[in-house]
Amino acid sequence: MQAIKQAEKKTYQRDHQLTETVLEIIDSVRSRGDAALLELAQKFDHTDLKCVKVDRPTIEKAYTLVDQETVKHITFAADQIRWFAQQQLQCMQPLNIPSLIAGVELGHRLVPIENCGCYIPSGRYPLPSSALMSVVVAKVAGVKHVAACSPAFHGCGTIHPAVLVAMDIAGADDIYCMGGAQAIAAYAYGTETVRKVDLIVGPGNKFVTEAKRQVLGDVGIDSLAGPSEVLILADETANPTFVAIDLLGQAEHDPNAKPILVCTDAGVIERSMAELNRLLADLPTRDVATISWEDNGEVYLADSMEEAIALANQVAPEHLEVQTKEERQVAAQLYNYGSLFVGHYAPVAFGDFVSGTNHILPTMSTARYSNGLCVKTFIKTPFHQYVSQEGCRNLSESCMHFAQVEGLYAHRDSVRLRVE
Repeated sequence: MQAIKQAEKKTYQRDHQLTETVLEIIDSVRSRGDAALLELAQKFDHTDLKCVKVDRPTIEKAYTLVDQETVKHITFAADQIRWFAQQQLQCMQPLNIPSLIAGVELGHRLVPIENCGCYIPSGRYPLPSSALMSVVVAKVAGVKHVAACSPAFHGCGTIHPAVLVAMDIAGADDIYCMGGAQAIAAYAYGTETVRKVDLIVGPGNKFVTEAKRQVLGDVGIDSLAGPSEVLILADETANPTFVAIDLLGQAEHDPNAKPILVCTDAGVIERSMAELNRLLADLPTRDVATISWEDNGEVYLADSMEEAIALANQVAPEHLEVQTKEERQVAAQLYNYGSLFVGHYAPVAFGDFVSGTNHILPTMSTARYSNGLCVKTFIKTPFHQYVSQEGCRNLSESCMHFAQVEGLYAHRDSVRLRVE
């Protein structure tokens, strides 16, 4: 393996100042509620709000501010995401079966979370797709009350109208104009206006991520998201233009985004880098993409496809593209990734917007042990057991012995008194 280009810096670092700043914001919202949210909206979003909850007239007005072509495509994407989530839900089944022990039945139920809060980031551009990815899936899972929030978008005085329309089409029950660590705190502890939730989902910047870390335990979270990533696995059949634009597609997300190319052909690497420079020159987002590529981009020449696959599984990227001759055979050997894009005509953009799989995915190598947002994120599987008198007798001897060994005598006697 030869490293042609390596990252110049780490894309995410947690520091003491960040921890303290977020802690102060959380404490302020927890103690002062709405008043803190309104002050922080003015401080961070430069927006003077009367209330963080977005009313129905504002949502309806958003439809008049968004062209009908955009509404049509938001609806198309929502339908795709909803359909895939419904198929996932059908794969999950309640369980109630006779045990190996006579007189005992074991199983689990599927119980949706009652209240969840979806966080939709807002930065350089509006992100209606992120509203669909979280809210639609929560509704399909059967969550009773789904809230959605996003910071005020510059120049709008509230959430960007395209994001508001997406939240509404997705089926959000409540919509709040709030962002940053203060939004996470409001979800976790509630305010006079914001309803406390049981689970917080959705990506965000380092302040959102740190806030989710700090409230974990008081409320559930989906994951701790870092900067977005792609790893492209390529061989001599890869189209250099496709490789280059897909690397830039990741780089334009954020200055901290991480685009990686692992290829078995030196010629493809050389031509891809030439194409990247050519395409970058005319890219409207080149300022961000250039920083991301120069600081975080990596390129590796692998001696074999086996070596390239091994590196991909080690990196465990958020997005993993396979642009190779034997694409399905290669894909079958990959197991650490958030979302897999197989074939020369499968860019990450499809998963980001319209294919139906979720784009809220594990980053920073956490795909080694976790997966992206899906219906099961919102569904608990609590266990149950039905035990008859016969089952009690059949389990009693082993159970009382365990209790005796562990010194839990009331446990032992709770069985003994039943069988005597």
